[in-house]
Amino acid sequence: MQLPELFVERMRRELGEQEAALLCEALVSEPSTSVRLNPWKMTEPQWPSDKVAWSRDGYSLHERPNFTLDPAFHAGAYYVQEASSQFAGYIMAQAVGGRERCEGLRVLDMCAAPGGKSTHYASLVGLSGLVVANEINRSRAAVLADNARKWGLGNMVITCNDSSRVAEFEQWFDVVAVDAPCSGEGMFRKSEDACEQWSEANVKMCAERQWEIVQNAFAALRPGGVLIYSTCTFNREEDEALVGRICEEYGDELEAVDAIHVSDEWGAVVGREGVFQTFRFFPHRVKGEGMFMAVARKQGLPTSRRRAPKSRREVITAVDKQAVKELSRWVMEPEQMRFFAAGEMLYACRDEHYDEIKALSSRLAVIYSGVAMGQIFKNKLKPDGALAFFVGLNREVLPACELPLEEALQFLRKQDMAPGEFTEGLNLVLYEGRALGFVKRVGGRVNNMYSSSLRILK
Repeated sequence: MQLPELFVERMRRELGEQEAALLCEALVSEPSTSVRLNPWKMTEPQWPSDKVAWSRDGYSLHERPNFTLDPAFHAGAYYVQEASSQFAGYIMAQAVGGRERCEGLRVLDMCAAPGGKSTHYASLVGLSGLVVANEINRSRAAVLADNARKWGLGNMVITCNDSSRVAEFEQWFDVVAVDAPCSGEGMFRKSEDACEQWSEANVKMCAERQWEIVQNAFAALRPGGVLIYSTCTFNREEDEALVGRICEEYGDELEAVDAIHVSDEWGAVVGREGVFQTFRFFPHRVKGEGMFMAVARKQGLPTSRRRAPKSRREVITAVDKQAVKELSRWVMEPEQMRFFAAGEMLYACRDEHYDEIKALSSRLAVIYSGVAMGQIFKNKLKPDGALAFFVGLNREVLPACELPLEEALQFLRKQDMAPGEFTEGLNLVLYEGRALGFVKRVGGRVNNMYSSSLRILK
């Protein structure tokens, strides 16, 4: 791969000859592979790996396995996420005073697809917290929603809106993260397209787009809340210069967070830009891809009163008592859940999230929230595939069938299944104890209910 000449020249100016040479050499080498486990579904890695020092659930793999043919991947047991990218979760936890203080936070991930950081935040805030993950591109938002389904915590809301619409929820979020669309220099060795599409003009265009998004993100952040800005690029125009622009515009409203500890052994380059603490990840210094991150706090004391904007439309509605009774059978803690309808689909969420989801749905294009339960026919639930992934599923409500690897892959390809060990009627499909979805056996025929959008194509 040939790096763009103007990029190399820029790195020489910004980093110096020696550092730029080491960076460019690393950018044409083989990329690393890291994963982050879903602590509700996997507690130990299943491959030879090393711990990612700043991520409790992160592991850097010795070699890249075939994730597509691993049912645990499809069950949402882990997410393939760069080690550098996982540092955003570390920043959030440290900035709010420790991992235990993340529980129950309301987080906005402004540019969220495909979902690596969003699902990380969802793990950190726990089942009582809420992550609103926004993505303006509809096809990318659909991928984001699929990843939220598989992660299975039921504490995410996926929206597809311009950032200006999300800003209508003024001072609503405890943490706002902007993983800004960028020129992608940090992904050169993983994406030839990123390398081929790079240009000086694109760098400038990205910087202007980033500034617009940051302004809307700041409006959505409550006083005392934490702002995290990140890119996967190296140039100062999209990184330190953009952060400096934030300081110039909002200097009187910003303050530094307590210094976030970074061990020298980690290889991250720590700096300051105004009140922001900054972190650079270079692939010649860390076992990971290129990233830039910065963090600061919005001044002021948090208030318990956070008003949502006035409702525009009624999108979600409560369900009747008979439906509540049927849906309650399918979850382990029904007394902590609320059930609602959006269109023809029935959903569940934790009781404390219902008003938030209702407010968001009334103003934004919400494409997924909580956990999709399915539809009721003749007083019985036909479960949506997302319900199988939900960590709160009551598995005692239906028979479960453990499949060997080849049959599990057959199911994940949405192929025809032999009756085998399936019980008449609905069955939960398992592989190594993790739920993959549902089938329905009717006599000698089996209906594979796996989602078409998730199926393995090879």
